[in-house]
Amino acid sequence: MITALKFTLLLLALAFAQGLHYNYIDELDKEAGTVRAVQASQYVSLWPLPQKVKILDLSFKLTSFNIVDAKESSAGSSCSLLQDAYRRYYEYMFGIAKRQGPRKSRLTGPSELTELQVWITSPDSECDGYPSVTSDESYELSVDLPYAVLKAPKVWGALHGLETFSQLVYEDQYGAVSISDFPRFAHRGILLDSSRHFLPLKVILANLETMAMNKFNVFHWHIVDDQSFPYLSRTFPQLSQQGAYHPYTHVYTPADVKMVIEFGRLRGIRVVPEFDTPGHTQSWGKGQKDLLTPCYSGSKPSGSFGPVNPILNTTYDFMSQFFKEISTVFPDAYVHLGGDEVDFTCWKSNPDIQKFMDQQGYGQDYKKLESFYIQKCVLLLKPDTLIHVWKGNQEQYQSEMANVTSAGYKTLLSTPWYLNRISYGQDWHGHYKADPQDFNGTEEQKKLVIGGEACLWGEYVDATNLTPRLWPRASAVAERLWSAKDVTDINDAFNRLSVHRCRMVA
Repeated sequence: MITALKFTLLLLALAFAQGLHYNYIDELDKEAGTVRAVQASQYVSLWPLPQKVKILDLSFKLTSFNIVDAKESSAGSSCSLLQDAYRRYYEYMFGIAKRQGPRKSRLTGPSELTELQVWITSPDSECDGYPSVTSDESYELSVDLPYAVLKAPKVWGALHGLETFSQLVYEDQYGAVSISDFPRFAHRGILLDSSRHFLPLKVILANLETMAMNKFNVFHWHIVDDQSFPYLSRTFPQLSQQGAYHPYTHVYTPADVKMVIEFGRLRGIRVVPEFDTPGHTQSWGKGQKDLLTPCYSGSKPSGSFGPVNPILNTTYDFMSQFFKEISTVFPDAYVHLGGDEVDFTCWKSNPDIQKFMDQQGYGQDYKKLESFYIQKCVLLLKPDTLIHVWKGNQEQYQSEMANVTSAGYKTLLSTPWYLNRISYGQDWHGHYKADPQDFNGTEEQKKLVIGGEACLWGEYVDATNLTPRLWPRASAVAERLWSAKDVTDINDAFNRLSVHRCRMVA
């Protein structure tokens, strides 16, 4: 149970007069030669926009307000996930005003909203479980007298409903609302790269917090790459000992990883690790002898190394042990195998590789050797495979989405959402307009698209600039992946996103 002092529920038009807010918007629009003020949206500041919203011009007040478990709920006081969420959203909604002290309400009379009752309707609330790609994230929110009711089959939907309710709370303006909501896509992710620049734990946790405010549900952790290997493996500790930027200060310990996973779980966010092979593995070779392919200059080794050596049994023995550990550390059903940008130059130079290619009948097609490696790795894992499309221009990725889905694979998209690429002005428009189902294909093909991810690669991103580069631009992707397909009004999105940014900053 959470109690509050005197606060109110915003469901009417918002008017922002903060200088910081308008200065930000003015600066964005100078490129177009205009100064644009934020207009109130009919949907106030809800983000991402729920599937169905009905707002009534009725006024309530909150004096002594509680968030409680409904009597009928299958999740009671023993559900630590929800109790933690009640405390967290209390601070979101009422913390700033509480610190400022009580204010006199302009509204008096019997129209007092006393409670938000949270009702988990399924017998199994999944309170102690982990979110998955099949999790039910739907919820219904009704705000009316004498109390508001948040109904959800599972705790994951309840978390989203609490986020929506928190967006409606604002001092001294409010009304009645009815919301029925669910995500359009099951996979709504953010990729962070912690190899090219090490990201301190607090930066990752802050990003998870912001992801929850935007109803993202997958943290794609690109945890290692050529540059560094910060993941501290229990089975192969020498990988980070030799491959991290620093073996003690720039690593993620088992306790760190566990904290990230639990922090995400409490917010309905899956943590999907990526261990990209056979390319992007220079940091692996520092701690694991004979894993990488020796490159040759003529008939002699050059002293440099290329991708993972795909022809040695010891490679697959290592990968089997390593991914067995990963499957026990990360509870999610999926692990990302990368598999992109493999430079074949070193493989071509190696006489043992050339001999293997001849034996297999691959000729000079080194893509077949890469496929051989990937298939061997996939067999070490569960056979359920998703294809992640993240390369090419619009025409190319739309063609690739059509090809992948026509082959019967589930897929997700990232190509239009490389947020590390920046430009002057409001580049979020392009991110907002991109739709993962916009390709030539049947309805059955488009059902195989499970969502997408916004990516923030780390070549030029570290702890000092990650947050302002990622947000609120990633919010545009969040709405595209959550809201209905026909939610495309850029002007309305601008008005809501402007307020949502201020809320995130606060």
